[in-house]
Amino acid sequence: MGDARMPFRRPIPLPPDSGPPRRGPRLRARIWFWLRFTLLRMALVMAGSVAIYAVINPPMTWTMVAAARQHDLLDRQWVPLKDIAPVMRRSVVAAEDANFCLHWGFDMAEIRKVVASGSSRGASTLTQQTAKNAFLWQTRSWARKAAETALTPMIEALWSKRRILEVYLNVAEFGPGIFGIHAAAREHFATTPDRLTPVQAARLAAVLPSPLTRGTGAASRRSRSIADGAATIARDGRADCFE
Repeated sequence: MGDARMPFRRPIPLPPDSGPPRRGPRLRARIWFWLRFTLLRMALVMAGSVAIYAVINPPMTWTMVAAARQHDLLDRQWVPLKDIAPVMRRSVVAAEDANFCLHWGFDMAEIRKVVASGSSRGASTLTQQTAKNAFLWQTRSWARKAAETALTPMIEALWSKRRILEVYLNVAEFGPGIFGIHAAAREHFATTPDRLTPVQAARLAAVLPSPLTRGTGAASRRSRSIADGAATIARDGRADCFE
């Protein structure tokens, strides 16, 4: 029997992209999927919370919870906007966001001024402050600012300007343990929100940037400026959206 040899065959080259699957692209795709999923869930939760508070008054806020660890919280009652003196409404807007009726949550003109001046002061609107006070915490962080930025247009879309101002006035801190305009009017001036005078309203609005360190016992340059500003926005129509 002859010596039978198998014919020589060259190995078949594998395609360039064959071999073990690369983990990098798949891992990045998976991370991106879960990131989008998480962000979407967070956005839905935020939108649901904003929708609920459009008709239900916030019973408690994270700011109140934090304050309760340091001070006793005074009794507070929710006051509808119609039962708050118009001059109090105008004073808060004049103090915190004079263009409240003119923007959609972000005052771009004011933001451009701050950027151009290089100032470190903020350009936070009343809507942004309401988002922070009603839903978030006071400690500054990128996470809080991102959440505030997401909540602000939702609030503007689902709430009226009157509702935004009403919520703000009922959850804002006016002194140690003093939350809401009802407690503030009672503790600072022994009166009710509907009977606040222009001087009292201006002094209450003047403590809002720093309620733990400012008082209402005497007039200040800021309170006098707020009183003038309240009268100005009443004349020029910038109070029309909540009057």
